[in-house]
Amino acid sequence: MADERALDEVVRFTSDLIRIDTTNRGGGDCRERPAAEYAAEQLAGAGLEPVLLERTEGRTNVVARIEGTDPSAPGLLVHGHLDVVPAQADEWSVHPFSGEVRDGVVWGRGAVDMKNMDAMILAVVRDWSRTGVRPRRDLVIAFTADEEASAEDGSGFLADRHAELFEGCTEGVSESGAYTFHDGTGRQIYPIAAGERGTGWLKLTARGRAGHGSKVNRENAVTRLAAAITRIGEHEWPLRLTPTVSAALTELAALYGIEADLSDVDGLLQKLGPAGKLVEATIRNSANPTMLEAGYKVNVIPGEAVAHVDGRFLPGGEDEFRAALDRLTGPDVEWEFDHREVALQAPVDSPTFAGMRAAVQEFAPEGHVVPFCMSGGTDAKQFSRLGITGYGFTPLKLPEGYDYQAMFHGVDERVPVEALHFGVRVLDRFLRTA
Repeated sequence: MADERALDEVVRFTSDLIRIDTTNRGGGDCRERPAAEYAAEQLAGAGLEPVLLERTEGRTNVVARIEGTDPSAPGLLVHGHLDVVPAQADEWSVHPFSGEVRDGVVWGRGAVDMKNMDAMILAVVRDWSRTGVRPRRDLVIAFTADEEASAEDGSGFLADRHAELFEGCTEGVSESGAYTFHDGTGRQIYPIAAGERGTGWLKLTARGRAGHGSKVNRENAVTRLAAAITRIGEHEWPLRLTPTVSAALTELAALYGIEADLSDVDGLLQKLGPAGKLVEATIRNSANPTMLEAGYKVNVIPGEAVAHVDGRFLPGGEDEFRAALDRLTGPDVEWEFDHREVALQAPVDSPTFAGMRAAVQEFAPEGHVVPFCMSGGTDAKQFSRLGITGYGFTPLKLPEGYDYQAMFHGVDERVPVEALHFGVRVLDRFLRTA
């Protein structure tokens, strides 16, 4: 089991990484290299030979391999991203890039998304180097750039240009799973991700006849665009159950001692109470208008108006998603993918999922592990191009009242020190035996 030094290091590494500002503003405006060099230094200190790789100067990725004891076993990818979303310092209680440890909590942008997991990986690997531990399977450790935008400089670049570094890997683990979900009745649930909705970021363009703002104009591009995004925003997407979500509902129903009636999912979600939040965002496709661009003067009707929509589609649901957008936009508005990535699904009856479940239950015997599907996406999408099946596994034992989901891209992002200690112990247990 991880020693006291590993527990100290995970806190220090989390804090240090937060202090390295790797804000990704999109459009290439980010520089992960200082964080990548920091991670590489820690890996080298553990006797590994990390490789630093860039598609674009300053957008640095780190990859290293740990040889396992069983050459016949398939490799396991363990990955985390180094970039973070922007943070406005004047909105925070603590400066977002301070990495301050206060009252048993590490504060700052990336404390949950996802420099905590990066730190856990480093702490476990360094602990093994001190104690002579080797995993059963080969482990490929990867710290990536650009996850918070297109991943073109990160996991996409690695998958497309450096596939040889991941040779033999059949599965991977990364962010957003195995955290404590408190249901308000005393139960502690640990959802492990075994799927992700696909990403469909859309650009809508309406064209019309430019003219004077005082004249009647039946070909107003702004009006056409507004009608289309209203239809999209008000659309009721049909219910679709994937195997992962069905498994989640079945296990949650068993936990609460109720019938898993999958013919009445809305009724089942009501019976599950707060626990229904774990699946309610992943039983349908979705499309939310998020940005509008039109015009340059109040008395000029523009000839073009543009909107952006954050679309997500379930595994197997992309064709339905496309067809719905064709109908909802109508004849006067064109749409295209600004960014598209596949939906993912992973088996919940695999030995790897069983190993994650066992590792959590060893250190949280009062907890109940269930599978779930992420509503958003991770670098697992890009690594799936290499035939790597991805799971979400960033173990954290969290106190009641701590809103884990609100930490992602939110103000006052923070993680308890005890949660990091739990994560190191669970990750160590899982990776030793995976």
